[in-house]
Amino acid sequence: MKEINGELTAGKLKIAVAVSRFNSFLTEQLVKGAVDAFIRMGGDEKNLVVLKVPGAYELPLAAQKLATSGFDAVVCLGAVVQGATSHASLINETTAIAFSKISLKTGVPVADGVVAAESLEQAVERCGTKQGNKGFSAMMSAIEMANVLGKKI
Repeated sequence: MKEINGELTAGKLKIAVAVSRFNSFLTEQLVKGAVDAFIRMGGDEKNLVVLKVPGAYELPLAAQKLATSGFDAVVCLGAVVQGATSHASLINETTAIAFSKISLKTGVPVADGVVAAESLEQAVERCGTKQGNKGFSAMMSAIEMANVLGKKI
């Protein structure tokens, strides 16, 4: 039996990070986590591009553009906090489906690092405190997927 695994080494990978400016006090922490993961895994900062967009709803279009621009992977970062309406749920579902479709269409991994939280406290916990940093974990996923997809099957 042949088993194929992706290494957690950024090496010469070129990765783009699309980040929402909305809730920037949260998303900037996600970017720090993603950059930290990339550097820790041996990536060169010159192979990392950060593209800022207005909000989470704009992330899929940015991801599609980046996925067709020669990057090995794309990491999408945002923070959507549930309010009194169902707007947050709609954005979270729409972006998650779009990221999957972009990955399947382009063959480029698009990692979903959008924090979907029920409260501001929950969002803060997922952006670098009690529950880790979703930017860090999304970057780790992007690195592993880029490596595994680069293997000969």
